[in-house]
Amino acid sequence: MEILRVAALAAAGVTLAVFLKQIRPEYALYISLATCAVILLLASGRLSYVIEMVEKLQSYIPVDSVYLTSLMKMVGITYVGQFASGLCRDAGYSAVASQIELFAKLSILALSMPVLAALLETIQEFLA
Repeated sequence: MEILRVAALAAAGVTLAVFLKQIRPEYALYISLATCAVILLLASGRLSYVIEMVEKLQSYIPVDSVYLTSLMKMVGITYVGQFASGLCRDAGYSAVASQIELFAKLSILALSMPVLAALLETIQEFLA
C-alpha cells in the first residue's frame, strides 16, 4: 500500500505547485522538484529489495553475474533518464529532455552489446 502514499504525495505536491504557479511561479518549480526528489528516495528504498531478489535468483540458476549486472544497470539508466527528462520537461526544456532520453537509449544499447555478442556466439556454437 506504499503506492497509495506515493500517489497522495504526488497529488499534494502537484496541487500545491499548481496553486503556487499562479502566485509565485518560481516556487512551483521548487515544489515540483522536491516532490520528485522525495518520490525518488522512496523508490530507491525498493531497490535494495530488488537487488536482494536478483541475487537470490542467481543462486537458483547458474547465470553469469555480468548479465544480471548489465540488467540492473539498464534498469538504473532507464529510471534516472526518465526522471531527469521528466524534470526538464516540467521546467519547460523539452529539447534537453529529448536529448536525455536519446542518451539513455544509446547507453542501454551500448550496454547490451556484449550480451548480444554472447547470444550470437551461443547460437553459432549450436549451428556449427
